[in-house]
Formats: sequence, structure tokens, C-alpha cells
Amino acid sequence: MTNRRGYVMRKRIGAIVFAAMAGTVSAQDAEVTVRTEPVAPGIHVLYGSGGNIGASIGADGVFLIDDQYAVMTAKITEALAKLSPEPPRFVLNTHWHGDHSGGNENLATKGSLVVAHDNVRVRMSTEQFSKFFERTTPPSAAAALPVVTFNDSVSFFLNGDEIRGTHVPGAHTDGDVFIHFRKANVIHTGDLVFAGMYPFIDLDSGGTVAGVVAAVDRMLALADEGTRIIPGHGEVTDKAGLAAYREMLVVTSGRVRELVRAGKTVDEVLAANPNAEFDAKLAWAFITPERYARILYRDAAAAAAVR
Repeated sequence: MTNRRGYVMRKRIGAIVFAAMAGTVSAQDAEVTVRTEPVAPGIHVLYGSGGNIGASIGADGVFLIDDQYAVMTAKITEALAKLSPEPPRFVLNTHWHGDHSGGNENLATKGSLVVAHDNVRVRMSTEQFSKFFERTTPPSAAAALPVVTFNDSVSFFLNGDEIRGTHVPGAHTDGDVFIHFRKANVIHTGDLVFAGMYPFIDLDSGGTVAGVVAAVDRMLALADEGTRIIPGHGEVTDKAGLAAYREMLVVTSGRVRELVRAGKTVDEVLAANPNAEFDAKLAWAFITPERYARILYRDAAAAAAVR
């Protein structure tokens, strides 16, 4: 990804997130085009408004990973129709956030079976409060909830491949799953990975920095030089890109953790600007340098308090 393309991508995603927070996604949707890109034989990524969608298309039907916002369902369905005449047979949510699960109800009413980790159904079925956003998310409609849930892992044997979803605890949230297409050599990371930008780690939903690093380590152990990596946000990357993302997480969080150990306040950490060289390349409208530093500070302070 060129620097210019990365900037445009971060700006577009930031605008989408802020529109969602303000409840204006529907108005913005008129300007959004769903872009479909092949990743491997029979596997595509769909970019639109929200998290990246993974799609396996084959003789056994259409298998989707995430479904963005409810207002995007018509455009997503239109894009999928160009790949297969069949509606999605399965939808696997990587976590509970609305930009990844907002289309559940629309697709379920058309016959899709929604699957997710146990904690995804728990969070979607109950009111959630986010200190980060200072807002409350009401429970999802019953029809939007996953009807099949699992604890550690789940496998689908479809379209000539084993599609394996693996739960990673306390990472981006407490219900994250990454999906490995074993034969196709593709990994969909959900929001465990934000390619080319600072990640959002949802501490209010059980997320932790250490959990994200551990999740990336598990994906790196599965990947080789030919693996294609579909991130939750950003462009498709590879093992080298995933390793660089891990290194960034370790370096930036480590710097803030050392300042916390030294007794610095959050304002002192912000003033120190510990990750300045990363900010220009990775900060974006949603996760600014200040917001990223505050996430890292809060995470490190919580870890220190436990010890």
C-alpha cells in the first residue's frame, strides 16, 4: 500500500466510524461502493462500510465472515450476486461490534445461519457501555443474534476446504475469532489486525494489548510466505505485514508500559509523545495519537494494578 493510498484508506474508515457513532451511517451509505477483490481461488474480500468481509464461494454455497452494517446489506448482496446466485449459507462473526455484525438480522431473515463465539451472543443480547465512546449500545434484536455459538474453535468443511475459526481470549474483545482457510492458505483476522493503522483495542469489552499480541503470534505460527492475510480493516497483507504489525504493538505498548512503571500520569505520557515516529504513518481519524496512547496507558495501568 502506498503512503497516499494508506492515508486515503485511514481517512475513509475514520469517517465511517464517526458516522456510525453519530447514527448517520445510513446517510453516508449512499456514497459507499462495495469493492470485491479475489484473494485466493474461491475466496474474496469485500470492502465497504465497516469491517472487511471474507467470502468463500463454491459448490457448497456462500460462506461469509462478517457482514458490516445493516444499511450495507443490499449493496453487499448485490456484490455477492456477481460471484454466486446463492444467498449466504453461513455468516461467522469475528466479534460483536456493529460494523461486523450489523447485517446479521437482514441475512438471517433470508436464511443465513449466524455463528459466533459464546461471548458474542452474550454481548449482543445485553446492553453494553463503552467508557471509550462514553455511550451505551442497546441489545440487538433477537433475529440478529448468533444461533450457533462455540467456545474454543469451530470448523466448516465447505467448498473443498476446512474453514477453521479459533477463539483468542481477551484480545480486541473477549469474543474474537480468527478464521483460517487451511487449503487456500488465507487468514481472516477480524479486528485483531488493523493493517496500516493503529488498532482499536476495546478494553471495555474485555480486550487487552497482551491478548492481541498473543493472537497475532498464533496467526504467525500458521502463516507462511504465501499466506494472504485479510485484516479487519485496511488492505490485504501477508506474513511480513503481520509480523511488522506485531512489532509495532510490542514497541509502542512497551514504551507506554515503562512510563506507567515509572509512575507517570496519563497527561505526562501524552506530553512525552513516546510513539511519535509511528504517529504520522499509523494514526487516523478514529485512533489518533492521543487516543492510542490513552488505550495503551489504561491497559498498562490495569495490568500493573493486577500485579
